[in-house]
Amino acid sequence: MNLHEYQGKSILKSFGVAIQEGKVADNAKDALQAAKELTAETGTEWYVVKAQIHAGGRGKGVVTETGSHGVVLAKGIDQVEEKVNGIIGGHLVTAQTSEKGKMVNKVLIAQDVYYPGETEPSEFYMSVLLDREKGRNTIMYSTEGGMDIETVAENTPHLIFKESVDPKVGLQGFQTRKIAFNLGLSGQAMKEMTKFVAALYAAYEGCDAAMFEINPVLKTSDNKIIAVDAKVTLDGNSLFRHKAYAEMRDKTEEDPTEVEADEAGLNFVKLDGNVGCMVNGAGLAMATMDIIKLSGGNPANFLDVGGTADAERVSKAFNIILKDENVKAILINIFGGIVRCDRVAQGVVDAYKAFGKFPVPLIVRLQGTNAVEAKELIDKSGLDVISVVLLQEAADKVKEVLA
Repeated sequence: MNLHEYQGKSILKSFGVAIQEGKVADNAKDALQAAKELTAETGTEWYVVKAQIHAGGRGKGVVTETGSHGVVLAKGIDQVEEKVNGIIGGHLVTAQTSEKGKMVNKVLIAQDVYYPGETEPSEFYMSVLLDREKGRNTIMYSTEGGMDIETVAENTPHLIFKESVDPKVGLQGFQTRKIAFNLGLSGQAMKEMTKFVAALYAAYEGCDAAMFEINPVLKTSDNKIIAVDAKVTLDGNSLFRHKAYAEMRDKTEEDPTEVEADEAGLNFVKLDGNVGCMVNGAGLAMATMDIIKLSGGNPANFLDVGGTADAERVSKAFNIILKDENVKAILINIFGGIVRCDRVAQGVVDAYKAFGKFPVPLIVRLQGTNAVEAKELIDKSGLDVISVVLLQEAADKVKEVLA
């Protein structure tokens, strides 16, 4: 589950990670009040106004309606409302959004942390994630903070370091010191970085995160180490242990059809294609998408209906798939292992009849338990449904209806 920056920072702070302080607002008036409170708490007189959307590249992104960037600096309390009005309510287009961009409903008013002092500020990159090849949590870090890490990996891969954590003993002190040393720190800044890394890793484990990305981690002019940005992704399977985190979910940032599917208990991912898929099992779904691609079509979605494909469930799946206007045909591919094919077939027939006139061709392939009875049931239903036995037959029919 993705979180907004302000939500991610609140989790980090609860584990003792030093952050750039800020307050969230959903209108200019509240933003001005947030700025005043921030000044009282931190002494800051400049404010960073940050759009809160689930996408990276906000600083370089542009709000379509106003031309403002997604992250701007207000050099005084009198500029806050103007800067907020240039962002909130607009559509922010970044490298990670569609051409339409994402509507900005909230902004984070954050303190200015790039103040002058005894040393020059320095930016670093740091992330914590699972290295699936090694089967260990890994801290990835670089001296090149504030940049796209993909660009750093492509142009200067030697500047990216990795530190794997042995799950038997956890993160060790010598590892935090090694990270600080590789980042070129010494003295007080080095001590602060070791504390920061230890707290960050504790937060990663404590909240059952799938990924942390802090870009940049800032060494301030007075040698403090703080998280200026925070991209936090939580493991959705662990949310039953973290009710407070589960409530942080912002459904307005997700595709409405994916939200509807999730509420119906369907595993659905929208894609840019023209053939809707309804399959049971993720592996078979992937194979079905491949065969659609090979037959000249493009899958419009990934949809795993699971093991209980009754009429109500099939009907919900139809409704979700058909909300995509690009869908020109639907392919149902079910392997009846635990679920009986004739039961699925009855669900398809009942759902089809409930629709009245079905808007696109429907191709059904059922294999496994009671597959013969299922095909017979569909063939005798009198409905305009194309029933096949082999997956290649299904692919050929897809090609035929799309021609």
